[in-house]
Amino acid sequence: MNLNYKILLLLALCICNAESEDPSGQFCNTDTNIGSGSQISANINRLLAELVSKTTSNGFIATSYGKNQDQVFGLGQCRGDVSSIDCSSCIQDAAKQIRQRCPNQADARIWYDHCFLRYNNKSFPGEIDTSFGIFYWNVENVTDPENFNKELGTLMDQIRAQAAETKNKGLGKGDTKLSSFVTLYALVQCTRDLSQIDCAQCLAIAVGNFETFCKDRKGCRVLYSSCYVRYELYPFFFPLDSKSNNTMADTLMAIVYP
Repeated sequence: MNLNYKILLLLALCICNAESEDPSGQFCNTDTNIGSGSQISANINRLLAELVSKTTSNGFIATSYGKNQDQVFGLGQCRGDVSSIDCSSCIQDAAKQIRQRCPNQADARIWYDHCFLRYNNKSFPGEIDTSFGIFYWNVENVTDPENFNKELGTLMDQIRAQAAETKNKGLGKGDTKLSSFVTLYALVQCTRDLSQIDCAQCLAIAVGNFETFCKDRKGCRVLYSSCYVRYELYPFFFPLDSKSNNTMADTLMAIVYP
C-alpha cells in the first residue's frame, strides 16, 4: 500500500442486506466547495438529469454540461448484469442522494450495489482513478486458505480477462466449485470509458488490495471510481441461483484516500 495514502477504518460491525437502498459508499471532495446558487451548481443539476435519462437506456453514459469554467463532467454506469428497470431505479436514487450528501461540492461520487455515479468540474472520462477507495471484507476467515486463494486467483484471472475484452463492456463474472457444498462467486467491472489496457490496470490494482484487506476472508469488495471487484461465498450477481440468501455476513469497511 502506498504510504502516502491514509486509511479510515470503521470498526463497527454491521449486518447488511444485499438489497439495501443505502449507498455502498460516497465521496464528497471538500476541496471543491461551491455555492448552492452558483452556475456550476445549476449545471450539475442539469447534468444529473441527463445522466439519469441516458444511463438507463444504455447502462452507461459519460457526458458534460456547460461551458468554460462552469463546465461539469459526469458519468453514470449500472452493473452489467442488472435489468434496465433496476438500473433506472438505482441511478435515480444515486442522482438524488449524491446532491443531498454532497450539496456543496463540485467533485462527488456515489456507489450502490447496482450502479455508480460521479461528476466533477474537471474532465476525468478516459482516465484511471484509484485515488479514493472503499473496501469491505467479511470478518470470517475461510477454513482452507491455501486452496481458497488458489481458486480465487484462478477465477479472478479469468474474469479480469473477460472484462478487458471489448465485447463484454468492462464486465467479467463467474463462479467455481470449492467443494460439493461451497461455491465461490466473483464479479469485476470497469467503467466503460476506460481502454482495455487501462481496465486491466485498474482491476490489477483493485485485486492487489486483497492481500492487505481481504487475506483469507470469505468475502471482499473493492470500490474505485474506475473499477469494481467483488467475491463472495454466496451468489450476488444475476441470475441468482437457489442458494441465494440475500444477506451478507458481518463485514468491516475501510476508506482509503490521498
